[in-house]
Amino acid sequence: MAGRVEEFNKFREEMNRRILDADHQTIKRFFGVDTLTYRDGSLPAKVKEMLGLVASLVLRCDDCVAYHIQQCYQYGVTRNEFFDIFSVAMTVGGSITIPHIRRAVAFLDELIEVEKAKNRP
Repeated sequence: MAGRVEEFNKFREEMNRRILDADHQTIKRFFGVDTLTYRDGSLPAKVKEMLGLVASLVLRCDDCVAYHIQQCYQYGVTRNEFFDIFSVAMTVGGSITIPHIRRAVAFLDELIEVEKAKNRP
């Protein structure tokens, strides 16, 4: 049975393909702006992803949270750094972010296990 990480990535990839295949100019441009936003600039991409994770938690978008957790993990964000990110989000967003932080921690734990399994001989 597929876990949340695999299901999330599969669904996201398929739906993004379907959306972009519609060839709608405004949607394609917004996707492009989103991609450009998270590239290195005055702030490194890692920091931008961390900011994206805070914003996603405060806005309570679980799909966005999952995406930014994966991006942060790829940039080498440590478990302690993730919990600092969660702390900032909770301070800004209040107790309503707690259920989303719970799901974020569960997703992070699964992601770490998936990545460990990939690297096993």
